Amino acid sequence: MSAALQEAAATPGRSDSGPGFARIDDLDRDPFPEIDECLLLCGDAEKALALLPKSSVQTVVTSPPYWSLRDYQIDDQIGCDDSLEHYITRVVETFEEVRRVLCADGTVWLNVGDVYTSGNRRFRAPDKKNRARAMGVRPPTPEGLKPKDLIGVPWRLAFALQEAGWWLRSEVIWHKTNAQPESVRDRPTKAHETVFLFSKEQDYHFDDDAIRGVNGRRIRTVWDLPTEPLQRREWWPDDHPAMMSLTLARQCVAMTGRVGGVVLDPYAGSGTSLIAAQEFGCRRVGAEVKPTFVDLIADRVSGL
Repeated sequence: MSAALQEAAATPGRSDSGPGFARIDDLDRDPFPEIDECLLLCGDAEKALALLPKSSVQTVVTSPPYWSLRDYQIDDQIGCDDSLEHYITRVVETFEEVRRVLCADGTVWLNVGDVYTSGNRRFRAPDKKNRARAMGVRPPTPEGLKPKDLIGVPWRLAFALQEAGWWLRSEVIWHKTNAQPESVRDRPTKAHETVFLFSKEQDYHFDDDAIRGVNGRRIRTVWDLPTEPLQRREWWPDDHPAMMSLTLARQCVAMTGRVGGVVLDPYAGSGTSLIAAQEFGCRRVGAEVKPTFVDLIADRVSGL
């Protein structure tokens, strides 16, 4: 264990540890002078990233909470009942810390889901097929939009990050080959999400040979990948209802990560990006605001 992690182990607020990772629950501490192995930081993403050294991260693979789609029942969550403008502002502000910790040739993979307006309904009814769908509170319909409008959240966020100085390098369509059915009858069933590739500078690290498409061709911008939820475990108190696909995370890490480099997920969720990073021999850092989800991440990464 490095000196940084040895020091972390003696810090009040450290609640757990396991093979190759350190969990930090109290973020009111001195910044880490270096990153060794896996850090799990429990708390707000912006505050957690302030603890990381400048230019210490090679690539980011992340998926922030989707706006108006989930209530994780935790203070400081974003996207539950805040306005769309506030949601985008919070993510862009956090990405200022992401920019600080990213290497000059570093990149960000950002997976964001879209949503339709609620018609100013401030709740979402439960669904027997999707236990996480129900919401007791929802944000109001953004000004200027109509009931049933598709909002375009991914591109609104992408344009805001572009305006903030990020290079927007690619839009990837993640085609979910096992997408859930929908009950709507006046539009096609949605079966994709958007993944953006951003870079800190004009030139950046990208391994064109890491992932190849059909017949060995260069990978295209439509990825046919299944969702990969974990089977619900009755003994686990709080499974994550919207887990990132491990195959998706693997492809991202393979193309922009470096062996021994640091992979960061500021909205770590269930820790999928950290698992992909471990498989590719990368160091990894995850920040997650909900303590029970940090428990889940610790359980998953300690089993590697």
